[in-house]
Amino acid sequence: MILDYKKARISYTDAGKGTAVVLIHGFLENATMWDKITPELTKRNRVITIDLLGHGKSDCLGYVHAMELFSETVEAVLKHLKIRKFILVGHSLGGYISLAIAKMNPTRIKGLCLLNSTSNEDSKERKKIRTRANKLVQNNFENMVKMSVSNLFNQENLSKFKEEIEAVKTAALQTSLQGYIAAQEGMKLRENMNAFLADSQFKKMIIMGAKDPVLDLEISKVEAKKINAELVVFPDGHMSHIENTQELIITLKYFLKNC
Repeated sequence: MILDYKKARISYTDAGKGTAVVLIHGFLENATMWDKITPELTKRNRVITIDLLGHGKSDCLGYVHAMELFSETVEAVLKHLKIRKFILVGHSLGGYISLAIAKMNPTRIKGLCLLNSTSNEDSKERKKIRTRANKLVQNNFENMVKMSVSNLFNQENLSKFKEEIEAVKTAALQTSLQGYIAAQEGMKLRENMNAFLADSQFKKMIIMGAKDPVLDLEISKVEAKKINAELVVFPDGHMSHIENTQELIITLKYFLKNC
């Protein structure tokens, strides 16, 4: 389904009945990342997935997609669907956007799950990496995107999930160059959300990969205590929906039930 928002097309899906769950994909992904997860969750919940700005079938809105702008588009879809209260599950970039949505609407949130994500801001080094990537990608988009995808997995899993990784690369290449750069610029600007989450009354969970090449497990352990979130650690990398699919489904069902 398509919603027009500020002259941009926003693609979304809506399935199932029950408490609404909004699944928000990560950078270089789109709503199809949830294809193995959604059928399990729709047995008890109404599940909404959205292609973020510049990703999948959704258009861009300018040259910087701040977390607040991303969250406005998600809000527009929820308003269109007349959904008042909901649970958020955000993968990586989707987690940052979930935090922005929650901060704007704390009383509407029943639960928030950061999947391979964090409420910490970018480090200085991470900001430099994003700036460098935005320069390199302008001359070598396809190779940069494919390399970025491969680097997200536990490197021991590259042969095990060869077909799935190729599918992720194909989906990633649906992201426009403008969408790539705009999202990176937006992620550099995001603020630390530790204090907001610590004061929030809704249920919180962080799901991590022990061998996540993007996020440090020890830092996430400290973060979970700081924000009063339950921490679940899977054995693999940043792509838990592929590397630990069944464990993720079980964990998300448990989280939704307790929200």
